[in-house]
Amino acid sequence: MKIATIDIGTNTVLLLLAKLGPDGALVPLLHEQRFPRLGRGVDANGRLAPDAMTRVITVLEEFRALLTPHRPDRVILCGTSAVRDAHNQDEFIDRVGRETGLTLEVLSGEDEACWMYRGALSGIHDIQRATVVDIGGGSTEIVTGNRKAIDRTISLQIGSVRLTERFLRHDPPTDPELEAAITEIENGLALAGDFSFAGSTLVGVAGTATSLALLAQGATAFETVSGYRMLYLVVDHLFRTLRSMPSGMIRNLSAAMEGRADVITAGALILREVMAHFGFDEIVVSERGLRYGLVLREAENL
Repeated sequence: MKIATIDIGTNTVLLLLAKLGPDGALVPLLHEQRFPRLGRGVDANGRLAPDAMTRVITVLEEFRALLTPHRPDRVILCGTSAVRDAHNQDEFIDRVGRETGLTLEVLSGEDEACWMYRGALSGIHDIQRATVVDIGGGSTEIVTGNRKAIDRTISLQIGSVRLTERFLRHDPPTDPELEAAITEIENGLALAGDFSFAGSTLVGVAGTATSLALLAQGATAFETVSGYRMLYLVVDHLFRTLRSMPSGMIRNLSAAMEGRADVITAGALILREVMAHFGFDEIVVSERGLRYGLVLREAENL
């Protein structure tokens, strides 16, 4: 059984083709990422721009061509924060269907958090209790549980693109802009209330965590970072370094900064504040996330 999942996020469109073995193990066969930034301007305007929709559809057509020779048994296409926040999401869903033949499923924040959590833990086998954080372009999902069940989820309207567009207007951002962004993050994290993290390991998925892990290791190209342990002090140091650099200089640090250079400072700030607010001094990085969880969901529904 070969299952393809495509995740349309605020900043990225991500493709995974995976094979399920007889023992239920998930084996990645193909993965791709593009940066059409569907969510540009959604926070301010509440609508997906026509040119942004066109960029995503172009990526979907490219991905469909890449998948054709592999003949997947199923192709699952989902949209997350930017799509569910947009007033014209129906227009986008209709365009995707007409122009690509694919059916777009819009995930709720709770569903996104659930399957992101399942996907993250599918690649980490030595952690029994986890708090998984996924910092996306439009939202941040935080999920706590163990290997058998999820205890609690929270979806916050805080993401690297949203925070950058709303507060970080200069390149690099000014001190007052960063202070306003920190206040916004803290107000969001306060919504977690009595979230209990006792005995759990913090796991970071998606582009912010993996990109920071690459920078922490001095990698100038993409390398495997799953299982990499990154101290809070390292995250804080990376944020303080990035906050003083213009995006053009950040882009030159690593190939991993392509498509993220102008929003990675906001992403690093969100991660730093999450770790500080909830008292985590270390984060374990996982390259798996929502796409992997959706493969598991489809396998369970067979």
